[in-house]
Amino acid sequence: MAAGEEDGTERVRRSSSKTPAKKSARKTSTERASSRTSEGEEKRTSRRLSAPRAMRYAAEQLQELLGRAPESVSALKPTEEGWQANVEVMELERVPGTTSVMASYRVTLDKEGELVAYERTRRYTRGQIDPRG
Repeated sequence: MAAGEEDGTERVRRSSSKTPAKKSARKTSTERASSRTSEGEEKRTSRRLSAPRAMRYAAEQLQELLGRAPESVSALKPTEEGWQANVEVMELERVPGTTSVMASYRVTLDKEGELVAYERTRRYTRGQIDPRG
């Protein structure tokens, strides 16, 4: 299932080509963060991004940066600033597949689901069993 099919949103890939990018159906941070009242004043909305969307956005944005498709999101937790996710990525494909080199990335999203930081926290072979259990 493509990203956003179940909720009607759409993610747009940033392209370095000269063709203009499609406008995203997903509202910008500014559009989401405020709405107009009848008096014309802005009021902040503090609705938290859902966990499934946070997982999807973490994987999609990391893929844009790394150029590699994530294998899975192995952990997700809410933070005061937004979300933190661990995303597993195959860095080097080998034969047999159990010897492929994998990496775990910690991805930090803000409350609107935009990636603000990422770091590789671990490299391992796919067939390796985690000693921590």
